[in-house]
Amino acid sequence: MPKRILQGDVVSDKGDKTVVVRVERFFTHPLFKKTVRRSNRFHAHDEANAYKVGDLVRIQECAPKSKLKRWEVIGHGSKG
Repeated sequence: MPKRILQGDVVSDKGDKTVVVRVERFFTHPLFKKTVRRSNRFHAHDEANAYKVGDLVRIQECAPKSKLKRWEVIGHGSKG
């Protein structure tokens, strides 16, 4: 089964080898037919502590690395 890849913004880099990434998704509300924005925060492994707050990154599913970390950073994201 392929691993999911998501793109989002780093919102915290306070943990050692860890970044918190906010991933936004847009969908149409089923009743009101209005576009709604929702976001999730994922704790991702950053081995080199290379990413800082505000960076756009891509994350990929991985085996659990700690209590909260189930994702790892695979590189910079692309705008658009």
